[in-house]
Amino acid sequence: MRLHRIYAIILRFMYLFKHSFDRQSDIFYWPAMDLLLWGLTSTYFGAKTGDSSLFVSIVVSGLLLWVIVWRGQYEVTVNLLEDLWNKNLINIFVSPLSFWEWITAFLTLGIVKSVLSMGVASLLGFLLYQVNILNIGWALLPFFFLLLMTGWWVGFLVAGIILRFGTKIQHLAWSMVFLIAPFSGVYYPISVLPNWAQSVAHFIPTSYIFEGARTAMANGTVDGMIFWKSLALNLIYLCLTLIFLRISFNVRLAKGLQKLQD
Repeated sequence: MRLHRIYAIILRFMYLFKHSFDRQSDIFYWPAMDLLLWGLTSTYFGAKTGDSSLFVSIVVSGLLLWVIVWRGQYEVTVNLLEDLWNKNLINIFVSPLSFWEWITAFLTLGIVKSVLSMGVASLLGFLLYQVNILNIGWALLPFFFLLLMTGWWVGFLVAGIILRFGTKIQHLAWSMVFLIAPFSGVYYPISVLPNWAQSVAHFIPTSYIFEGARTAMANGTVDGMIFWKSLALNLIYLCLTLIFLRISFNVRLAKGLQKLQD
């Protein structure tokens, strides 16, 4: 694995980000719109229940943490699509670039842009609603990486499907991650879900993180077991989806990358 090749892929997408309003709006515009919509909604319902401050903190902090998951999967799937749209994938892999260097570049971009996107959203959350995500405390750092890991394995799964079936199913790049959102308890405790949905939530790594974040915001304590449960599930899913992505890539190589871009 060569760092200069990984850096070249990162630089290619950073130049794209610099000159693409669409990419910039994904970082700034949509998190801002979500904060305005859900922040005002939570303020209204919080006022009705008489506990506005805690209600708004729970909803806004959940939204800020969800940005990490969404950003992590986005950088894997949409960057793959970018190369397919521009018919550039075959150009990349006639170079010495390896599959793992390609993946490492996407993961690095996910970290960088997650920090940037969450930083902007956190500043807006504090300015608009006085919600300080740092109130979660020391747990915020492991929360960040565990949520990012979830975004990665969802991205690998979608990328593998796209490599198998082409851009005709590209809508999964934006929509599939939201399939786990209802079972993650982003804005509500898992206990409000039906029994069958609670059973599903036990197998979703993010459900433990959002439950832990709400506890940390409410009383400043975090059960250490949630980290290990979330980490174990994330590692299992990362291994399985990476294997699936690698197999899908090999199948596509056998059929020819050019056919995927036609």
